Amino acid sequence: MDAKFFRFLKLVGTGYKARAEAGGRLLYLKLGYSHEVELTVPPSVRVFCFKTDNKIVCAGIDKERTHQFAASIRSCKPPEVYKGKGILYADEVIKLKAGKKAKLAKK
Repeated sequence: MDAKFFRFLKLVGTGYKARAEAGGRLLYLKLGYSHEVELTVPPSVRVFCFKTDNKIVCAGIDKERTHQFAASIRSCKPPEVYKGKGILYADEVIKLKAGKKAKLAKK
């Protein structure tokens, strides 16, 4: 398969892991839930995981399906604004909010 479109995702968080099995047809995510999240990859998309830096690569020949599957991966654990943990796109920047202590210090 000649992949023309790519989407890079980054797992941020302690203990968050991803693994691809069955030749990139199944994706297993450990995201801090009590169970592993299992996603079936569409036929025109392949998934690769890099364990050293917790990255997921979605590659495919159809742009819409590739980006849609990357969005469905991201929706399993969207980034939260207080600590920045979750699944982010590689080029995405999350602006962190100030917590409760920062608000109390202003007064």
